[in-house]
Amino acid sequence: MTLSVTRLTPTIGAVVEGIQIGEPLSDAAVDAIDRALVDHHVLFFRDQVVTPAQHRDFASRFGELHIHPIYPSHAEAPEVIVLDTDLVDLQDNAIWHTDVTFTAAPPMGGVLVARMLPQHGGDTLWASSIAAFEALSAPMQQFLQGLTATHNIAQSFPAERFAMTAQAQERLEKAKRDNPPVSHPVIRTHPVSGRKGLFVQDGFTTHINELTGPESRALLTFLYAHATKPEFVVRWRWRLGDVAFWDNRVTQHYATDDYRPARRVMNRATIIGDRPF
Repeated sequence: MTLSVTRLTPTIGAVVEGIQIGEPLSDAAVDAIDRALVDHHVLFFRDQVVTPAQHRDFASRFGELHIHPIYPSHAEAPEVIVLDTDLVDLQDNAIWHTDVTFTAAPPMGGVLVARMLPQHGGDTLWASSIAAFEALSAPMQQFLQGLTATHNIAQSFPAERFAMTAQAQERLEKAKRDNPPVSHPVIRTHPVSGRKGLFVQDGFTTHINELTGPESRALLTFLYAHATKPEFVVRWRWRLGDVAFWDNRVTQHYATDDYRPARRVMNRATIIGDRPF
């Protein structure tokens, strides 16, 4: 097996060829994919044939898998969540966000498989938080590195959208109890590359702890706009058989919601990471 990795933009994204992720992978192949992930932040695999169980098994080669407290799991692989617009309100995916930062050890990565796609639309965008941080002035970089921010599950899972039935309300309340607000550094250091990236996003970040309310809102507004500039972004137009694997530690992503009333079904396996520093 020979992997071919083709860069998509100067800052983020690459297409990987020469591999079927549904087949058993050697340790060398896993290491090569891991290195490419660190280099490019998000990897895309075309023309993949992968069952939910194979999807789970591939993701598990990179770490223990997370069970989401709210989204439904796949019947064939409970570690795989089902993002189906006919079943779940997915408005929370149509904002720039980093997955599951409401936990003490947010995911290191996510593996997304396209299962059903609209005829038009439904693209996903990823932004490099490393590129965004490195584009800031030195004084701003220094200032941000002394700050922490609070992340809260309720930010993207409000009761008015995720507690429409008694069962859903009970599930949401349990998720909130099991995941109280947590603080993370505003600037995160990648544990492998040592590079630094922004670690605040509109999905779960509520405020910067060391600042006043107006100061926090103003700074977060600036950082959100800066982090998602086109210079730091890759946009992926999905085809059936596509798989995306992103480094959740140093990226944000945005699933465009431009295809309703058509249906879109994606499966995601989420790999547990470590405590940000």
